[in-house]
Amino acid sequence: MNMKNDPVVVERIYDTPIETIWNALTDNNEIKKWYFKLEDFKPKVGFKFDFTGGSGEGPQYLHVCEITEIIENRKLAYSWRYDGYPGNSVVNWELFDQGDKTLVRITHTGLKSFAENGRDFSKESFKGGWTYFLDDALKGYLKQKDR
Repeated sequence: MNMKNDPVVVERIYDTPIETIWNALTDNNEIKKWYFKLEDFKPKVGFKFDFTGGSGEGPQYLHVCEITEIIENRKLAYSWRYDGYPGNSVVNWELFDQGDKTLVRITHTGLKSFAENGRDFSKESFKGGWTYFLDDALKGYLKQKDR
């Protein structure tokens, strides 16, 4: 089995109703508070958005995304590529209702297509990034919400 083709999967459980997390993923006023600063975001298939980001002090990259699938309160998927670099991938956010808790799972597939772009595009780099978003960014945002 080719390990390089394995997606990055990161999941966490939050003591938060599913609607609150769905809103954090799909309402641009909320997205800005914990994710990326998007000029606009509409939760509908075919909507394109882009943003600049990178890890800390390193280079910043223009991310170009297009929504490919939406199931309200359950799934948001979008293509994820970099302007001026080869490769294309897909980010899936899935939400699972667990009573008063919600399981959030991110699955990022197609990372192998970025292999030639250098270390910033490694599987480890993506795993670190998504872990940060679930362990720090989203968690911190939800704590603010609870107050």
